Amino acid sequence: MGTKSVRLEEDVYERVKAHKRDDETFSEAVERLIRDVSLLDIADEDEAYDGERAQAQKAALERTARADSEATEERAEKRS
Repeated sequence: MGTKSVRLEEDVYERVKAHKRDDETFSEAVERLIRDVSLLDIADEDEAYDGERAQAQKAALERTARADSEATEERAEKRS
């Protein structure tokens, strides 16, 4: 698989860096962070944003938040 270079604003870079796990690359971190939610899906005017889809996206956000919380706790335990 090839690679691409992208420019990120410093604040965006810092946010990804803050969520990046020690054992993953930046590319892996970005993939994990955007895996379940796509703003393009939400903006798609051809498809109605129904309650079922909203619930699926809410569940995806909750899974991501839970995984980030667990990763933060793991890092904190390693440091103590």
